[in-house]
Amino acid sequence: MDRPITERSTAVAQDAPSERLGLFGGSFNPIHNGHLAIARDVRERMKLSRILFVPTGDPPHKQNQSLAPATARLEMVRLAIADTPEFDVSALEVDRTGKSYSIDTIRKIREKWSRSCELFFIIGLDAFLEFPTWRAPEEILKMCHFVVVPRPGRSFKTLAEISLFKNPDPEPLGQLDAGIIDRFEIVLPEALGITCLSIPPCPISASEIRWRVQNGLPLANMLPPPVESYILQHSLYKEDSNRTRI
Repeated sequence: MDRPITERSTAVAQDAPSERLGLFGGSFNPIHNGHLAIARDVRERMKLSRILFVPTGDPPHKQNQSLAPATARLEMVRLAIADTPEFDVSALEVDRTGKSYSIDTIRKIREKWSRSCELFFIIGLDAFLEFPTWRAPEEILKMCHFVVVPRPGRSFKTLAEISLFKNPDPEPLGQLDAGIIDRFEIVLPEALGITCLSIPPCPISASEIRWRVQNGLPLANMLPPPVESYILQHSLYKEDSNRTRI
């Protein structure tokens, strides 16, 4: 998620060094109304000052036919959040060459923002289940409080099987899956902790949007209008070889 964060972000960091900053990374291919709904929900429930969207860069050495260029995905995020002062975007990973690791992104963000700023890493449950394989996961847990949101087909109860998280009690995780509770805190020694949130499921997927664009189908209520216009104007996803909706 290595160049300076946007000017707007830097200015805010200087004025408000103790902010609670949410980091929302992803390919955003494209960013859609579901992403924005998650950001708004998490910001409100976690009482975050701001959300910083961090689009991924272009993958090194190989070209994913379904992935729009990083510069285009960055611009779509800018368009999507333009009217929301509490949202901002970073080009850190887009500007970085070679492989990109979350630990490097977090360190760079920490350099640009005051060290007293609290960082909250917003992540889908499917990606978080892979967290133990990331570079320096224990260090990341000391730098960021994680906020885990649901993903279709994934169960919070699965987290109880991951030793890195110190085998949390599966019962409340199951209650979270069932909607009996809407929040569960996993407390870790020498770490900032993990908050699992139950939020309304998102009926929108980026893969379906790409499929609809390729097949000339309507995109009503799936995208912010400026993003839809950008996609059509630049003929994005017309050559997407992924014809199935994942």
